[in-house]
Order: sequence, then C-alpha cells, then structure tokens
Amino acid sequence: MKSINYTLLGDESIAKDFGKKGTATDLTIYDRKESDIVKTWTTPTGFPEKIPSLFQAINMGEYVIFYVTKIDKFTGEQIVALDVLKKTQGLLCHSYEVDRNNLLAMIKGTVVEQYKLVEIGDLKKEVDALQPITKDGKVKISIDHCFDVKGVGTVILGKVTQGKIKTYDNLKLLPKGSDVLIKSIQMHDDPVDEAISPARVGLSVKGITPDDVQRGDLLSLPDSVKVSQEITLDYSKNKFFKGDLTENQMFLVNIGLQIRPAKIISLNPMKLSLGKPVVFDKGDICVILKPESQTIRIVGSGTIVQ
Repeated sequence: MKSINYTLLGDESIAKDFGKKGTATDLTIYDRKESDIVKTWTTPTGFPEKIPSLFQAINMGEYVIFYVTKIDKFTGEQIVALDVLKKTQGLLCHSYEVDRNNLLAMIKGTVVEQYKLVEIGDLKKEVDALQPITKDGKVKISIDHCFDVKGVGTVILGKVTQGKIKTYDNLKLLPKGSDVLIKSIQMHDDPVDEAISPARVGLSVKGITPDDVQRGDLLSLPDSVKVSQEITLDYSKNKFFKGDLTENQMFLVNIGLQIRPAKIISLNPMKLSLGKPVVFDKGDICVILKPESQTIRIVGSGTIVQ
C-alpha cells in the first residue's frame, strides 16, 4: 500500500474537502484511501497561538498545500517557516479576496515561489496528480501521538520517514533507548504486515508505555541516528528577526517533530545546549524559535554539523 502525506497551511477550512477528520490535537489529521494509496493531510490547528505546531505540521508532509485567504503577519510567518525548512514541493492557491501581485511579491525569493500556482477550482485535481515520494535506508518512524487503548496496550501514531517496517520488528525508542516490539501495524485502520516510507501508521507495541513517549521521538535501529544534548549548527539568522543573539540566551528549537528548550553556549560556531537529548542526522535542519516575541518568532536556522 502506498502513501502520500500533505501539510495544509493557510485557510484550513478546505481540509474537509480532501479527507475525513481523524486525530485532532494542536495538529489535526485528515485522511482518505483511494484504491491502494492512503493520503493524509495535517493542519497546524495550534497555530498561530503555538509556533511549534506550525513547524511540526510542515515536517509531517512531503508536499505542502498553501491556501491563502488573507495576507497578514501569520501568512508571512508560514512563508518564512517553509523557506527555512526548505520545503520546495507544493501547491499555492488563493481566494478571490487576495491580491495576486501582493502575494507573489511576498513569496519572491523563497521556496514558495517554486510552488505551482493553481486556481481553487483546480486544486483537488492538482493534489491528486502528486505522486508518492519514498525514502530508502534504515528504518525511521517519527512519532506524533501515543496513547493507551484498552485491550490493546500502547499505540503509536507516526510516519515511516525512511525505510520499511514489518510486524515483530524490534526497534529502539530514541532518545530514551527502550526496546520496542511492533506487535501489529495498521494503515487507515486496515491491518498490514509491512509498511514502506512514507506510510502513516498506527502501531501496537510492546516494551513501553505512553509515559515513555513524547512527540518527535523516533523508532529506529540502534546506532542508525545520533543522540545528543549538544548540537552545532551552520547557522543563518532570519533577516526579519531584529533582535541580537548573545551567549546564555534561552530559546526553543525545532528538529523534525522535536521541540526542546535550548541555551546558546557559543555564537561562532553556533552551539546549543538542549534541555533534553535530541535525535538527529548530520544535515538535519534546526530552527531557533522565540515564541514570546510579539513580531516574528523565527529567529534563525541551520543544518546540524555535529
């Protein structure tokens, strides 16, 4: 069974036109199955109040659907977020109330400029034309929700970001390091024996409880990723952020679905000490956030060099 995952930004009211509403927290997920393809749409319902929700939702999709119904600072923040995360694959659509020239000027020089501009009446057709993107390699499952189901036990919801999983695979929960046995796999509520990237899956697992898990944790093979409480970035400041950075300042950082408090311990190179360990590969993007800022909340970003 194949999978495609989309992130829906801007006006989320069109999500119901694509799929059935499922898990709903600060991230809301819609899904639909068509023949042998399961499609999911994630919306950051916690945004704009919670800036981390925006970055987590963007990291959950291979494609972006950006439906703009007004131009304001939050539209700008979404454009900057897509740009720093280098999300180059997407569709751009706007309502009749939005001046197209103003929107095109706003996205100029960003990755959103590469998105295909489509009319609202053609959006569903263009979405359906997008093809699955599979990533090979050692298995990685990024976890976005975990809970206990009576009679089943611990259930994990997440995305196979890389590789393939099978029932009875033994994996590690990272960064905690616990051993996890996959008892069963579901896709769109259907039981399957295996799931291939970028499948969205529900996993019944043994070896951990929901208290052991937080959003952004990975299920993976031992030694296939790095775990550390200190990272170094090839850092670039967001040109719209006007504040100055100093050593010992505290921020939040986003890496994949992981959100951590972080302290700057060096500016050149940019080195961060994190409140808890993170899981990463060299080259992953880390974004520095300042949620309490009254203007732009995206401070800067960079790839992890170590």
